[in-house]
Amino acid sequence: MSVQTSPQPADVTPASSSFLDVRDLRVHFPTEDGIVKSVDGVSFTLEKGKTLGIVGESGSGKSVTSLALLGLHKGTRATVSGEIWLDGQELVALPEQEMRGLRGRTVSMIFQDPLSALHPYFTVGAQIAEAYQVHHKVSKKEARERAVEMLKRVGIPQPELRVKDYPHQFSGGMRQRAMIAMSLVCDPELLIADEPTTALDVTVQAQILDLIRDLQEEFGSAVILITHDLGVVADVADDILVMYGGRRIEYGTVRDVLKRPEHPYTWGLLESMPHIGGDVEQRLNPIAGSPPSLINLPGGCAFHPRCAYKGWVPGGRCTVERPELLAVLGTDPHLAACHLTPEAKEEIRGGTAARAAQ
Repeated sequence: MSVQTSPQPADVTPASSSFLDVRDLRVHFPTEDGIVKSVDGVSFTLEKGKTLGIVGESGSGKSVTSLALLGLHKGTRATVSGEIWLDGQELVALPEQEMRGLRGRTVSMIFQDPLSALHPYFTVGAQIAEAYQVHHKVSKKEARERAVEMLKRVGIPQPELRVKDYPHQFSGGMRQRAMIAMSLVCDPELLIADEPTTALDVTVQAQILDLIRDLQEEFGSAVILITHDLGVVADVADDILVMYGGRRIEYGTVRDVLKRPEHPYTWGLLESMPHIGGDVEQRLNPIAGSPPSLINLPGGCAFHPRCAYKGWVPGGRCTVERPELLAVLGTDPHLAACHLTPEAKEEIRGGTAARAAQ
């Protein structure tokens, strides 16, 4: 891995007092066809006890961002630059040996597919116990007792017996609970949940989200929830970061972004969701087109080839000028990267532009 950071004094301290402060994070992968800019200048902050939801379609850079926070691009061909400050410690330039000491203890992750993340040849209890022993000088018996305790805490019935089972003997929801138990066994201060409810039925999804929320209150952890489901974010998150093409396009509190979204891509995500109490005859309105290539992003606003409202911006600015992420109506912390004027957005919200775009 190649790490690029700005020269800093040895005694440098972060300017922000946030528990997690990500600044201008970039993760690029060299390929035969060119540089894949999976994450391209992403910044955000997060406090303890709060939840940040990172949303976007597949390929928007969500999971690559989370892996960078864990230092899991080290040892790969990826080029990582920018700064990641976690409780006053910078992680991008941190040696792998020191990062390994933080991984699982200070920062932990619930992976998207527990069946592939859990080792099929070892019991669930053995894997949770191992995660505990790596960071604590305890006996195998104590580690096993801790594993039983965590399985009980995440709602696994008969944990004294199920601790001996293998991953394939657990249902999908129980495997996800076991992954949560493993990720929390060392009481991490930052928990990253990558699509934790994917492929689970609605009832189990709600149980998993409730579990994460309850455990967050118990441990006081900061949580990053990565998902494509705005409904999930609305239920559990405090802030939302919307990503597209590896970049931030909207960022703010759940209330601001969901009640008054400012970017056409966010509008599209909301309009493509079914709504309880809505007209059952009304069809969903998906976003036209496909996500862009991260090797050759479109010029200007990366979303402009799919945007129904680029014609509302004079001079073709959307195709040639990349919009900056700016405060909406001068209010911080709601930010959006869009050339549309406030007047145009009001007209669009009124429905005139929506009809004209059809």
